[in-house]
Amino acid sequence: MTANQLSAAAGSSQRFFSLDVFRGATVAFMILVNNQAGKAFAPLQHASWHGCTPTDLVFPFFLFAVGNAIAFVLPRLEAMDRSAAVWKIVKRGLLIFLIGLMLNWFPFVKWENNELVGKPFETLRIFGVLQRIALAYLFGALIIYFFKARMAFYIAALLLLGYWVITAMAGNPADPYSLEGFWGTELDRIILGEAHMYKGEGVAFDPEGIASTIPSIAQVILGFLIGDYIRQKGKNAEMVANLFMAGVVLWLAGMAWGLSFPINKKIWTSSYVLYTVGLATMLLATLVQLIEFRGWKGVVPNFFDAFGKNPLFIYVLSGVLPKTLWLIRIPNGLNEAGEIKYTHPLGWYFQNICKPITSRPETASLLYSLSLVFLLWAIAWYMNKRRWYVRV
Repeated sequence: MTANQLSAAAGSSQRFFSLDVFRGATVAFMILVNNQAGKAFAPLQHASWHGCTPTDLVFPFFLFAVGNAIAFVLPRLEAMDRSAAVWKIVKRGLLIFLIGLMLNWFPFVKWENNELVGKPFETLRIFGVLQRIALAYLFGALIIYFFKARMAFYIAALLLLGYWVITAMAGNPADPYSLEGFWGTELDRIILGEAHMYKGEGVAFDPEGIASTIPSIAQVILGFLIGDYIRQKGKNAEMVANLFMAGVVLWLAGMAWGLSFPINKKIWTSSYVLYTVGLATMLLATLVQLIEFRGWKGVVPNFFDAFGKNPLFIYVLSGVLPKTLWLIRIPNGLNEAGEIKYTHPLGWYFQNICKPITSRPETASLLYSLSLVFLLWAIAWYMNKRRWYVRV
C-alpha cells in the first residue's frame, strides 16, 4: 500500500461516536417536529415560505448525515465487484422509496361513515420524506461511486447552479420563487397528477417533488465530502478546526446566495443547501470536539446515540405507531346531531393528560410530542441494548 492508502485506512478504522450522536439527534428532532398536536411553538413550525426556522434544519441535516455515512461505507463498496456494488446502492434506494410509499398509504384503511374502508391508490401521495431520502441517496451514492470525490464536488456545484438557472428561467417571470410561480409544481402535476401530490399548502404542491430533488442530491454529496474529509484526516485538532471553518464559509455563502435565490425549504433552493450544510458542518465539528476530544459521554449524547443506531427503523415506527393508534376509536361525547363522537388513544392522551398540565396550547403540544420522542427512545434503547439493528 502507498503512504496515502495507509493513511486513509487508518482514518477509516477510527470510530466517530459524534457522527452517531449527530444522526440520532436529527432523527429525534424529526420525530419531535412531525408529531405536534395543535398549535406549536414558532421554532417547531416550518417557515411559511422564504426563511428558515430550527424545524427547517432537521430534514437537510438528515440528508447531510446520509452523505456522511456514504463516506464510511464507500471503501467497502469499492472493494466489491462493480455490478454488486451498484446493485447494492440501487436496491437500498428502491427499498427506502417503497417503504416511504407504503408509509404514506399505511394503514391502508380509514374510518368512513362508521366503517373501515380501503384507502384508494388513486389519491395516494407518491412522494414524501423517505422518498426524497431514497432518491437523494440513490443518485448521490452513484455519482460518488462512479466519479469519486473531486468530480462529485463539481457535479454538486453544477446541480446547485443549474437548479438556480432553471428555477429562475422556467418559473413564472413575475416571481419564479413563489408558491404559484415555482416551475417544479407544474412538472409534478404533469408527471404525478394533482391527486398524487401533497395539498398541505391549500393547493397541489409537493415540497418533496421531482424538481426540488435535484439540489437535495447535492446536499448528500456535500455531506459525503465532509464525512470523507473526517475519515481521511482522522481524529486531530487540525481536522476539527478546518471542519468548523468550512462550515462558516458554506453558511456565509448560503446567506449571500440567499439575497438573490431566497433560502427556502419548500422548493429546496440552492442557497438553502449551502446554508444548512454550513450549519450542519459547524454543529458536527462542535460535536467532534466535545465528544472525541473532550470525552463528553454523558446522558445527552448517549440518549441521541440510541436513535442513531436504528435511524430508519425508528423514523418509520414514528409514523406507523400513531397511524395504527388512530384506528382505535374511543367515544368522546356527542355532536350537535346527538351522534357519538370519537377520538383515538393519542387524542385522548393529549386532551386528558397534556392539556390539563398547562394553560398554554404550545406547551401542551410540546409535552405530547416529547412523550412520543421518549417512547420511541425507549424502544431504540432496548434495541441497541439487545444489539438489534435493522438495516436496509
